[in-house]
Amino acid sequence: MIGFTNGFVSAFVVLHRSPLKLGALSHSVFPGIAAVVLLAGLSTVGVYLGALAAAALVGLGAVFFAKRSRVGEDTVLAVLMTGAFAAGVMMLQRYEGAGGLEDWLMGNIVGMSDGDLWMSYGVGLLSVGTLAILRRPILINLFEPDVAATLGVRTVWLNYGLFALLILVLVTTLQAVGAILALGFIVTPAAAVRQVIGSARGLFFWSGVTGAVGAGLGFLGANIFDQPVGAFMVLVLSFIFLAAVLVRHLREWRQVGHRH
Repeated sequence: MIGFTNGFVSAFVVLHRSPLKLGALSHSVFPGIAAVVLLAGLSTVGVYLGALAAAALVGLGAVFFAKRSRVGEDTVLAVLMTGAFAAGVMMLQRYEGAGGLEDWLMGNIVGMSDGDLWMSYGVGLLSVGTLAILRRPILINLFEPDVAATLGVRTVWLNYGLFALLILVLVTTLQAVGAILALGFIVTPAAAVRQVIGSARGLFFWSGVTGAVGAGLGFLGANIFDQPVGAFMVLVLSFIFLAAVLVRHLREWRQVGHRH
């Protein structure tokens, strides 16, 4: 379920061309999680609220300081991301029950509680359902934002809503594979499918399938070879991406050969 959700959402991330920004957010939510745990203890709802607040502060802060500095938004985002992540690591050292908090940093999908799983399922159904229902206005807004505005699409609210949705999915991914590997889990499936499928409509579904298959194979492989589950899942997805790139190049080579 988590693999399919991340794969489905990764189609939007790849089409939006925002993987690096999402990677910065995946690192910046960690201090929000750490702060909530230090103040109120480790709870699923509190962690989600802390992560959302931290991501919003870093994202809005990047926009604010970029307009008042001599560097671009990406540079400011990188500075704030690394600073926030460093603060999270320092707070981690002050937490006596660091074992539970380290799961959000390194990932521990087999250690998720029933409440965590139900939260993941709920976020998965919400995100997949929302993207499926609003796929047409989302795609129009991605490729032709001016046309979307003329068609009555509230582009500003749509962008904010999708941003919040991405944060929710990202937090679920953090608990599964950790903040360090979350970017690969939420980007690689669509990056692989994009190599062999040109249609944006098919990209969402098959990216979800790829994410689910990669997560399943990674889980089995990690148990067989006695390796960390989150790392093995991301490794499997990386191999799927490399295989997809190879298949695309072989197709292009054959097409050129037939023409000659």
